Amino acid sequence: MLGVFVRAALRQGVAKPCRLVRSVTHVPERSHVHQEGLPKLPVPPLKQTFECYLASLEPIVSEEELEHTRKLVDEFLKGGVGERLQKGLERRARKTENWLSEWWMQSAYLDCRMPVTVYTSPGVVLPRMRFTDRQGQMRFAAKLIAGVLDFKKMIDTETLPVEYLSGKPLCMDQYYQILSSCRIPGPKRDTVVNYTIGKTSTTHITVVHNFQFFVLDVYHSDGTPLTVDQIYMQLEKIWNSSLQTNKEPIGILTSQHRNTWGKAYNNLIKDKTNKESVRAIQKSIFTVCLDAPMPRMSDELYWSRVAAQMLHGGGARWNSGNRWFDKTLQFIVGEDGTCGLVYEHAPAEGPPIVFLVDYVVKYMQRADIVRSPMVPLAMPLKLRFNVTPEVKRDIEKAKQNLNIMVHDLDVKVLMFSYFGKNLQKQHKLSPDAFVQMAFQLAYFRMYNTCCSTYETASLRMFKYGRTDAINATTVDSFKFVQAMQDPAKQNTERLTLLQKAVQKHQESTYNVIHGQGIDRHLLGLKMQAIEDLTSMPEIFMDTSYAVAQHYNLSTSQVGSKTDCVMCFGPMVPDGYGVCYNPMDEHINIAITAFNSCEETNAAKFAQAVEDALLDMRALLEDTATAKQ
Repeated sequence: MLGVFVRAALRQGVAKPCRLVRSVTHVPERSHVHQEGLPKLPVPPLKQTFECYLASLEPIVSEEELEHTRKLVDEFLKGGVGERLQKGLERRARKTENWLSEWWMQSAYLDCRMPVTVYTSPGVVLPRMRFTDRQGQMRFAAKLIAGVLDFKKMIDTETLPVEYLSGKPLCMDQYYQILSSCRIPGPKRDTVVNYTIGKTSTTHITVVHNFQFFVLDVYHSDGTPLTVDQIYMQLEKIWNSSLQTNKEPIGILTSQHRNTWGKAYNNLIKDKTNKESVRAIQKSIFTVCLDAPMPRMSDELYWSRVAAQMLHGGGARWNSGNRWFDKTLQFIVGEDGTCGLVYEHAPAEGPPIVFLVDYVVKYMQRADIVRSPMVPLAMPLKLRFNVTPEVKRDIEKAKQNLNIMVHDLDVKVLMFSYFGKNLQKQHKLSPDAFVQMAFQLAYFRMYNTCCSTYETASLRMFKYGRTDAINATTVDSFKFVQAMQDPAKQNTERLTLLQKAVQKHQESTYNVIHGQGIDRHLLGLKMQAIEDLTSMPEIFMDTSYAVAQHYNLSTSQVGSKTDCVMCFGPMVPDGYGVCYNPMDEHINIAITAFNSCEETNAAKFAQAVEDALLDMRALLEDTATAKQ
């Protein structure tokens, strides 16, 4: 029975690249200086959380269900169960550095048995490159590698600038988790291994081309990194010794359901050669995937197709076998100019990844570094795999499942070019809250109802802080979307309701990033009940709780200086994954859904979002003109 409770608790494993509200400033000082002085994540007051919880249910459940939940909450708060679990949580908060982070890592990632591909690993699409030949691809990849190594130097010397939000330093721990780390599958729970912790630091990256993996040493014996030219020469050697396209795609095994991959993994590493090859991939600083060209498509479809390629590789016959999806960081450089990355989400959220992307893109824009003297470098080691009939069967099964996943994922990237965050600033509205209200309006117009909406927010103001959720669907957002659809309403009234909804969203955001969110507090109370081995409180078995946790809209703002697109899969079978990057004069929005759900359609939702944004701009401008 406990297993049922655990699985129910882990349905909350909804993890998306997170956002930080307002802009983050970087101050050049040692990044660990403030780490010890960071406050601990608080446990919010019990009564406050349940007042907010009931308010969040109003727009998404029936009056009858809400009345039933009110009784359950009253019982939970007055019957002593709530207080007992709250005290347990407070004890845990006193004893640990962060009461939530370990539980969150387990429930959102390591216990989650869905494939990391599409379901939890986000992709990033970088601006398209126009390579005229494969030397262009190699040159780009070499500069990219050099840029990441330059970033790594700041990590190694702890000179990474500290990030500040509202004058407060943020936890920088996640930056130290993204290099030389890898997820390891287990039969029931995965683990993450970080190879920077130890006596000997890793000095190689892995490069994969035509499904063949290579170890590329990126440091000389004196500890200095290889130059761009030297990396380029090594990549040429790799390319020339992996021209065969008939190799078994070992990497595709990592795209499987975690239990399936856990068993296949144990089977794969029974062989000593295979075990050594797998360890070399896991220990590498990061992976570079040199992708084969994909079928040509129109410019209109380009971003959507490449977003899908970053998430899953395009299918077994394309580049899905050219990956090791368990690796934290995989940079993708296609022969056809497509480039970006995919990252395994367990060690870190979006902001450290995006900071790294911005840093590397800026590094690559520098003029070519001075030519270096050519010293003879050893041939990069090709990793060997012995493919037994059993491993071959596992690969065939993985190919089939991956292709099903590829056909099921519906991706639409909306490059919204009419305006960006400067418009909302002119009207003194929060750009993030404005975009969230557009999602609410788009959804309401398509389905004539509201749904539970998840927006990720960062808890990095606290030591080892990860994320919490902003509930973007509120009574105020509901009133606004209803008014927009009611022809009897005047624009002045609609604008007032929009301003109220935006204000409410800003207040919620402030509370969440200051450790007063409700989603993770509820998860904590639930996990505490599981740890105490007591019966699960009825509020967590309630229909309202199931509705609140079924996030049809899973959203995240990932602000990047680079004009890139981040994307991730939906959180539920009948939902949408929506990731957006608001720039000054345009907004990049990636929308995903599943084709297996008849009710959802990424392109239709993208059109509804575009219409909503334009109608909301018209509302702002019409009322401004009327005032004049």
